[in-house]
Amino acid sequence: MNRPNRIHFTASTAEAAQMALAELTALYGQARVDTADVIVALGGDGFMLQTLHADRGLPVYGMNRGSVGFMMNDYVAENLPDRLAEAEEAVINPLAMRAETADGVVHDALAINEVSLLRMGPQAAKLRISVNGRLRMEELVCDGAIVSTPAGSTAYNYSVHGPILPIGSDVLALTGIASFRPRRWQGAILPSSAVVRFDVLEPEKRPVMADADSRSVMQVQWVEVRSEPGVRHRILFDPGHGLEERLMREQFA
Repeated sequence: MNRPNRIHFTASTAEAAQMALAELTALYGQARVDTADVIVALGGDGFMLQTLHADRGLPVYGMNRGSVGFMMNDYVAENLPDRLAEAEEAVINPLAMRAETADGVVHDALAINEVSLLRMGPQAAKLRISVNGRLRMEELVCDGAIVSTPAGSTAYNYSVHGPILPIGSDVLALTGIASFRPRRWQGAILPSSAVVRFDVLEPEKRPVMADADSRSVMQVQWVEVRSEPGVRHRILFDPGHGLEERLMREQFA
């Protein structure tokens, strides 16, 4: 990007992030978000997701002042405008989740990393899975299931042994959580154009919640997940440390 003249800084409530906010605004000033060229987010990955969900259309450059920083750059206060000018941009399309609850209300949310379905009680969930209107699995007995974007494939998806997806691969990962039947189901890799529908079987006996980047909906009856190409999140990384490189390093750690 061009060398920015107006930077808007935002920070999590963590002490380290607030100290960084004070230091950087003293050095570079604080532009109003509606006049800024770029947003600099100070915190961890959770705060980065929160900043991106605000969806102001501006590129966001994160600096790690939290506990997890997969989407963040290293914190360095000096020469920040030059770093921003040299940064590489990655564009991420989120997932759109639509879920109906037991009271008949339909909820909509966006997820940059993943949409998760999770059992709410002591008994395993039972899910029926359809893709593009075609039944693909009559019954998955499990603790839950995840639909993940490439950007989110190293997060919760990876922790339950889902695949790491290359950025720009135009695919989604569908991964079961503690799949009991079919035993050790390996999940599926789907085109990004796919519409995935989960119908919850026996929802009163086996209640299920849905979660889109920590936006939770309780006691869902069904959930549909699709990519949302109309929303573009712009993330900036230091040269040689973009999402593709980070995904590659995760696979050879």
